[in-house]
Amino acid sequence: MKQIKITLWVILVGLSALWLFANLPFPEELNFIALRNLLVQYSGVLSIGAMSVAMILATRMHWVEPWLNGLDKSYRLHKWLGIAALTTSVVHWVAAKGPKWMVSWGIMGTPERGQRPEGIPDLGAIQTFFNSQRGTAETLGEWAFYGAGILIILALIKRFPYKIFVSTHMLIAIAYLVLVFHAAVLMDFDFWTQPVGGVVALLMIGGVVSGVLSLTRQIGRNRLVPGTISRIRTFTEMRVTEIEIHMDEGWKGHEAGQFSFVTFDRREGKHPFTMASAWDPATRNIMFISKGLGDYTNFLPEKLTVGGEAKVEGPYGRFTFHCTKERQIWIAGGIGITPFIARMKQMAMTPGTKTIDLIHSINEIAPEALELLKADAAAAGVTLHLVVDSKDGPLTGARLREMVPNWQSSSVWFCGPAGFGQALRKDLVAEGLASGAFHQELFNMR
Repeated sequence: MKQIKITLWVILVGLSALWLFANLPFPEELNFIALRNLLVQYSGVLSIGAMSVAMILATRMHWVEPWLNGLDKSYRLHKWLGIAALTTSVVHWVAAKGPKWMVSWGIMGTPERGQRPEGIPDLGAIQTFFNSQRGTAETLGEWAFYGAGILIILALIKRFPYKIFVSTHMLIAIAYLVLVFHAAVLMDFDFWTQPVGGVVALLMIGGVVSGVLSLTRQIGRNRLVPGTISRIRTFTEMRVTEIEIHMDEGWKGHEAGQFSFVTFDRREGKHPFTMASAWDPATRNIMFISKGLGDYTNFLPEKLTVGGEAKVEGPYGRFTFHCTKERQIWIAGGIGITPFIARMKQMAMTPGTKTIDLIHSINEIAPEALELLKADAAAAGVTLHLVVDSKDGPLTGARLREMVPNWQSSSVWFCGPAGFGQALRKDLVAEGLASGAFHQELFNMR
């Protein structure tokens, strides 16, 4: 999370500093209209800059993962940038429309348009063309703002179905392309000769390319490999389904703890699933575990058949258990057990030397599933601690510290509901765990 916050503030503060450099020194007389114009330009730069980076992150480019420590973190930054862009866009809209509203309400008179200051070069035909497009850019930009704002708000509503979210979220790319035209035409023309103009131009170029890739459905295509469903097992009382897929030759392998986007039905589209098996080139099988948590996963067992086709895009993520500490504590909340199952299967094939305690906190567990989990833990040399909430009470930091000796010298790996992980992290760090020793998979991709 630290890298996400740092990156977000670097983007916003960096754009602010470049805008400030381009505008200094400010005019000696800063009247209402002059301040309004500065605010329009400043909020516009922040809006298109934040939205451009969000568009670039949506392409799932592999080189971003090492910096942000996983695609799940990249999507979290994408979400925060979307919220930032929406906020600054509202400020931009109010600042742009404010004087017109005030004139119509009789609060102020019609302001006079200022003259271009002397000594600033005129770039000729390009500027003339941009000036001729101002009316069109204002109108299109306003409607694109309304559309993008609605789509971003819908994306933030958790109860909005995932399938519809994915379909409608893609429309933001269209709104973004319109907003690029709006920004390019209406941004202070003198900015194009300043560093702020160069940076914004590069970001918009990256965003436009990303938008085109999204609209033509090219994102992730080079990492998409077909496969065939080879086995299905359902634990009805837990609403959990294991799906094994035999991958075609294009799959190059994965590390335990990574996830993929899987498409079982073209009309439904792709959904993220963590892989619950180690990679064995001899069998070329990948196991996924799904829990009925929504409108799609609830009915997944009924829709799948052995021999059915599947497409797997990935792998993604860096929840891969790499650290220098000799002791690890794994904490799984519910279906968050999946990456740990994969890691245990990998360790059974290639044993390690680390001392590992796995704490699985769950509402209920089927006897068959428990026996499988115990077998995986025994094969990997992992100490299993089962916490059934309805019988044992919830897992807390205090309880964890009683359960596992030498916890302060361990690295902690958590996968489960975000709030549960944040509570444990806060407790353990307050009691002496190094902040960087707590690794959390962001369970929610929206």
